[in-house]
Amino acid sequence: MSRVFFKTFGCRTNLFDTQVMIDRVKEYEIVKSEDEADIIVINSCTVTNGADASLRNYINRFDHKKIYLTGCALESEGERLYEKNRIHSAFGHSSKDRIEDILKKERRFFDRGDKNYIDSSVVSDFVGKSRAFVKIQEGCDFECSYCIIPTVRGEARSKEESIILEQIDILAALGFSEVVLTGTNVGSYGRDRKSSIAKLFKKIAENRDIKRVRIGSLEPSQIDDEFIEILGEEKMAKHLHIALQHTSNKMLEIMNRKNRVESDLKIFEKIASYNFALGSDFIVGHPGESREIWEEAYRNLESFPLTHIHLFTYSKREGTKSALRDDIVCGDEAKSRLNEAKELVKVKNREFRERQKERKEELCVLVESAKNGRGEGDIFSGFCQFFNKIEIKSSKNLEKKWIKIDDYEVDNEKNFVSF
Repeated sequence: MSRVFFKTFGCRTNLFDTQVMIDRVKEYEIVKSEDEADIIVINSCTVTNGADASLRNYINRFDHKKIYLTGCALESEGERLYEKNRIHSAFGHSSKDRIEDILKKERRFFDRGDKNYIDSSVVSDFVGKSRAFVKIQEGCDFECSYCIIPTVRGEARSKEESIILEQIDILAALGFSEVVLTGTNVGSYGRDRKSSIAKLFKKIAENRDIKRVRIGSLEPSQIDDEFIEILGEEKMAKHLHIALQHTSNKMLEIMNRKNRVESDLKIFEKIASYNFALGSDFIVGHPGESREIWEEAYRNLESFPLTHIHLFTYSKREGTKSALRDDIVCGDEAKSRLNEAKELVKVKNREFRERQKERKEELCVLVESAKNGRGEGDIFSGFCQFFNKIEIKSSKNLEKKWIKIDDYEVDNEKNFVSF
């Protein structure tokens, strides 16, 4: 029996798609490392040039493995890798349900698949995770000037509600009590089905076995009154990730973004008033980001009640409007700006956690893993409802357990408790 290893790069949506493929494999042995494998299936990411470089470097490690490529880098890197015989074959997102048939094909092939496809896949498990990721939609209708993802993922389209709820029922029956709703542009869910992310959340919350629901990245324009109404729901994680991308209106115009700083700040302050932690994506060093624009953006960033941030330095993507600009920011300057923003939000996060400790606010933690196996004095880790990491020293086996904590220590990166 041939042995298959699945390698996933990129986002939570890819994690779900990989799980779909793992679930469909019946006639091959799935192994946990490349060294054991005869076949490697790579589910790739192409959000940055760095992602493409990581993919190429990974493939270059193997000279005698049969490699199949799928995922977003099919468009940016797939054809070149195929022509150079660095991969055996390549297939698009729409073919992952047929992974076993694909692996049986003897001849090499390159198939981009159907970009308008929306799958009806339901997985029977989520291997190696305490939280389960559930894909609810595919594609994006935004036209940000720096982004290649709509080109490789297609237009926004939603999975049927009944399939999503069936998936969550299956995972809940297996013991998963926290789900993360994921997709290319999660906040667009339901607009093609006369529904919404808020309506879907209410249906999911009816499942008694689900204790917490996390929602993937939203756009500011997708936060409406209907969504605000569900912030008080018991099962809603007290953390939202809202993609600002920048805090200068001039830069947002250059990026062809729909959001603007003044309305963004009002949204963040409104949600923070519900005692939510708030994260965001932010790009530094985009062409046109002058020193003056950056200084303005940094001052504005100081005003936002942010607790988490996912920072990127701009990465040129061929085929995007941003790639045509010549007013570039040098790499050292971009890195310096990234570090400034990182340190700012790091301080904001610690202050947020210290305020919680002072109030003796109870943290509800799903314990995810142990550092050194099981035994006396293990260090476990997990995330609370505010998506802050907490390390737990305990002689008990706490893995995949829910615990409540109101007395703990705070450091720069995380919280810590003996339990």
